[in-house]
Amino acid sequence: MTPSHPSFAPSPPALVLVAHGSRDPRALTTVTTLMDRIRELRPGLPVHLGHIELNEPLLPDTLAALGDTPAVLVPLLLSRGYHVKHDIPEMAATARVHARVAPPLGPHPLLAEALYDRLLEAGWPTVPDDAVDRGSAVILAAAGSRDPDSATDPRHTARLLAARLGVPVLPAYASAASPTVPTALRAWAARGRHRVAIASYFTAPGRFATQCAQAAPWIASAPLGDHPAMARLILNRYEECLSTPVAQAA
Repeated sequence: MTPSHPSFAPSPPALVLVAHGSRDPRALTTVTTLMDRIRELRPGLPVHLGHIELNEPLLPDTLAALGDTPAVLVPLLLSRGYHVKHDIPEMAATARVHARVAPPLGPHPLLAEALYDRLLEAGWPTVPDDAVDRGSAVILAAAGSRDPDSATDPRHTARLLAARLGVPVLPAYASAASPTVPTALRAWAARGRHRVAIASYFTAPGRFATQCAQAAPWIASAPLGDHPAMARLILNRYEECLSTPVAQAA
């Protein structure tokens, strides 16, 4: 009788979270907690972290440490821009490891879910009130980029959040794009909407998120951070990337 041999499933490609990096120590703490959430959802999946700048480990060092292990890079970025289009693919292309790059996290309904929950935590009313809603609005505060595609994605997310809240949502930016958060606040005031909340469209605490929150005339939500929907979305992007055929060079 031929002895049977145990069969082992191949290890899945590593998931590499690509964070921007920040001088705010809370950012690294937040990303580390988010990694723990992902590991809880997918035990056995190798999860690593690499930064574009400002923090260690830097992405090239993380990729070098993987050796021959294939990887999927999931940017912890919410829209398209220079980092997504150039920096991350270039780092991946120069690495020894075979690395595929997933799209940014936004736009996606799971982000609207996380934004909604963060607003509830900040004090957004759970019971709709028509009289209050007529004077209410939300500013979706994002980092901003000079890339025109970067503004398209927050506008999509703003529509998703507006449908969830039942009040209008206007994207505004901390830098490099318009309108700025103060400009958006004046625009809402001119339309008679004085009860304005700031929805923090940032993956982690940092300088821009703090500046935008400080401008809030009413409530400001915390960054998306380690919300459970973020962990699910990251795994969604990982799986989507693996299931997408690799384009063949002509």
